[in-house]
Amino acid sequence: QVQLVESGGGLVQSGGSLRLSCVASGSGFTFTYLTMSWYRQAPGKERELVASNTNYADSVKGRFTISRDNAKNTVYLQMNSLKPEDTAVYYCNAHFRSSFVTINAWGRGTQVTVSS
Repeated sequence: QVQLVESGGGLVQSGGSLRLSCVASGSGFTFTYLTMSWYRQAPGKERELVASNTNYADSVKGRFTISRDNAKNTVYLQMNSLKPEDTAVYYCNAHFRSSFVTINAWGRGTQVTVSS
C-alpha cells in the first residue's frame, strides 16, 4: 500500500513560481518501480495529466518540470511562469502494474491559486 502526501501549494501572483512535493510512504512497494505523475483538476473540469516521466501537457510545456529524488521517496513539480489558468488542485499519483499486481495511489491534493 502506498500513501502519498502533497505539499507546496499556495497563492502566487501571475508569473511567479511554486515547487510542489509529494512524499510516498507505506509498504509493499519499491519507490523506484513506481511511475510518478502529477495531475490537476480545476472546478468544473475533469482531472488532467500535467506531467509524467518526460511527458507534459501542452499547456505547461516549457514552464513545468517534473523530477524525483528516489533516496527521499519524493517527486517534485517545479512550476514557473504561472498563469491564472494553472489554478487547480494538484494531485500526485503513483502507478505500477504487472500481470497480478496493480498500484494506483493518489494523494489528497494541494491547492494552487494564481492571481492576476
